Amino acid sequence: MNRSLALVLAIGAGLTTASAIAQAPAAAAPAAPAAAVAPPPQAIPAKIALIAFEQGVFATNEGQKTVQDIQKKYEPRKTQIDALSSEVDSLKKQLQGAPATLSDEERATRLKTIDTKEKQLTRDAEDAQNAYNADLQDAYGKLAQKFSATVKNYVSQNGFTILLDVSNQQTSNVMWINPSTNIDVTQAVVSAYNASSGVAAPPPSAPSAARPRPATTTPRPAATAPKQ
Repeated sequence: MNRSLALVLAIGAGLTTASAIAQAPAAAAPAAPAAAVAPPPQAIPAKIALIAFEQGVFATNEGQKTVQDIQKKYEPRKTQIDALSSEVDSLKKQLQGAPATLSDEERATRLKTIDTKEKQLTRDAEDAQNAYNADLQDAYGKLAQKFSATVKNYVSQNGFTILLDVSNQQTSNVMWINPSTNIDVTQAVVSAYNASSGVAAPPPSAPSAARPRPATTTPRPAATAPKQ
């Protein structure tokens, strides 16, 4: 075999080997580890607390005492208004029982007097009521701030996850709650507040003195559920 033929055979053998290597399957790359699957979220059982916030504020010893103090403040004005109201009623009865011989001029004078006193009575009653409501609103706002702190501490310490205020059914979004799945904590919070405030229970108020309620426009701090 001459050198040229040997060289051709050697080159051919090298090409055949290279072709075989090129056609051989590549080694599989190591598989990447599977991504960890996040566990599904777990539902946390809710422990629901209900509270009549506004009623609770006035049910405390401090709330009852505050209301009684405000009522005493306005007793003199109430007495004056009651006296004026009685006077108007008396003048009306006198006019109704007046003899038929009463002159038109005298009747007109009496009617004017009654009208003047009725307008005065209306003004005095409205002014007194507005002033009374303003004092009550102011007192409620101050008490509500302190009462709210007690509410938050109570629900947090007792493991509640949700707190719903059912003070006013007209503005509340709560339509119905199964009574077996919630706890009314109003009285418990009132007792806790009384214990921390140190204010003794006031003597019972007069039977005719109804406990007032603040208007719904009163800003009230929200007693939110505690962080878990």
